[in-house]
Amino acid sequence: MKGHDLTTTVGSHRLKNPVIAAPGEHLIKPGGVMAAIHAGAGAVVVKSNNESSAAKAQLRAAEYVALDSNWNRIAWSPDTDPSATLLTRSGLHPLDFDGWLDNCVSQDRAARLNDCLLVPSLVLSQIDPAIRMAKQIEAAGLHVLEFNIGTPYASESARCAVATETAAHRVGMLTKCICDAVNIPVWVKLTGQSHEVPELAAAAVSAGAEATVIAGRLLGMVPDLATQKPFIGTSGGIGGYWNLPLTCHWLALSRAKLGPEKSIVGLNGAIGGADVARMMLAGAHAVGLSSAVMMRGFSVIEESIASLADYCTSHGMTAEELIGRAADARKSYEQMPELNDHWAGFVPDESS
Repeated sequence: MKGHDLTTTVGSHRLKNPVIAAPGEHLIKPGGVMAAIHAGAGAVVVKSNNESSAAKAQLRAAEYVALDSNWNRIAWSPDTDPSATLLTRSGLHPLDFDGWLDNCVSQDRAARLNDCLLVPSLVLSQIDPAIRMAKQIEAAGLHVLEFNIGTPYASESARCAVATETAAHRVGMLTKCICDAVNIPVWVKLTGQSHEVPELAAAAVSAGAEATVIAGRLLGMVPDLATQKPFIGTSGGIGGYWNLPLTCHWLALSRAKLGPEKSIVGLNGAIGGADVARMMLAGAHAVGLSSAVMMRGFSVIEESIASLADYCTSHGMTAEELIGRAADARKSYEQMPELNDHWAGFVPDESS
């Protein structure tokens, strides 16, 4: 059966499967990266770094809350309902750049032995240091770079700690600076806090990005009824299963904008293998899992790969044959058939 073939391609890199361990606090220590590699991830994107001391201080003040469907705090544990909403205030890797890069090099050796792609990630603070660090990453022998210009936190962080780029011309300019500086492939991670995500993706690709990562978390705030203050004291990055439809929407529109040959990594809203399949159907070539792994453990990666394999086998398809099928079948409202009074079956009886 073809369904056992889970290989996929992101840019010039062939992955053994499309499940990517996306960055989070669970990948700060080397043991977390090794656990993701041994769980079978096709790629591991290490916790991001940059030159900003304020971005590291932000991690030391970080906070994490899981919320149920009534917006009440619930336990953060492997047994927590996977449909929990997560509200976090995160920061960047605590090591200085040189120590972080040394870790990346040793982790890359382990990844290669397990047919896994290790992806170092830089979050933009200022462009000149980012160029310098990108060149050092290439010189260290690493094969690919994620350039993250789509964190949710820039408006709430210290000045120049991290970046949330929402203008296409800025995305293009910054991407070109990095791509011109190195010869290794660059994946550009974009924000979801924009109504022009496909335009941002097009700007990144036109400037030399080999793949786009769509998309970073949204910024949100939830008041706590007991204290009458915000959970985690302020606004934070908010995510969960409910974000999958938003991500799939942007994936489909970005595929239409870029063309099917351009690689897109889906991110934000996937909590298991079925969601990996959904994002691939929407146009993703690979899909990142982060919060689900951080909360429930690295077995989520193994389970997601197995679930995706089962889905592909049951449909007699390879993973790559899933890519974009739903996106390409998507119609505009203008193309949808009229259903006369179909709407009347979806309102309360009192409305009659």
